[in-house]
Amino acid sequence: MTDIPYRSVLIVGAGSGISASLARGLCAAGLRVGLAARDVKKLAALAAEAKAQTFAVDASDPVAVASMFEDADLHLGEIDIVVYNASLRVRGSIAELEPENVRQALEVSAFGAFLVVQQAARRMTPRGRGAILLTGASASVKGFALSSAFAMGKFALRGLAQSAARELGPRGIHVAHFVIDGGVRSATRPDQGDRMLDPDGIAQTYMDVLRQPRNAWSLEVELRPWVETF
Repeated sequence: MTDIPYRSVLIVGAGSGISASLARGLCAAGLRVGLAARDVKKLAALAAEAKAQTFAVDASDPVAVASMFEDADLHLGEIDIVVYNASLRVRGSIAELEPENVRQALEVSAFGAFLVVQQAARRMTPRGRGAILLTGASASVKGFALSSAFAMGKFALRGLAQSAARELGPRGIHVAHFVIDGGVRSATRPDQGDRMLDPDGIAQTYMDVLRQPRNAWSLEVELRPWVETF
């Protein structure tokens, strides 16, 4: 029995790091887990550990996203929680960035989020319950040099979260945006100790938000290493 008032979760843009920690945590809490990504082969080990179903999807394609949700409906039943973790980073100076690369980055980071939120809302609104969690970054609130495409996508994601929360909250759907303000520890990054965020700690915060009573819902939570000055 779990104190999280939901039974199933679909994580879009799943991989190692935050989404993997969240999948393991929600599985341990007794929820059915679905993992969606462009390349599902990389999810095999995580899917086995989290007893998860996997779904291949291009999050920037409206037809693919709709089809993926239909497939998830069959394998997971009613989807109570949707998490959007997908993003595409394109670095470079504004004068030299390839416009097509920027377009693709915006399609994944922002347009894909809209498509996923739309499908989630269509399912959750008639039931009057559910949760939609959107993963942001430092770039959600401050644009850095050589990171204009990523900042545009994450600013748009934050705007989507704010608008969706105001529209869907009164219908019983909890929308929350998470500003991950710092580097996240992973196997591919040099470990800097407390200067990096722990993905398990981030996942714990997501799960804490899912436990919130609806008379005290968070719209946005910022997470950063405790030693960081800001």
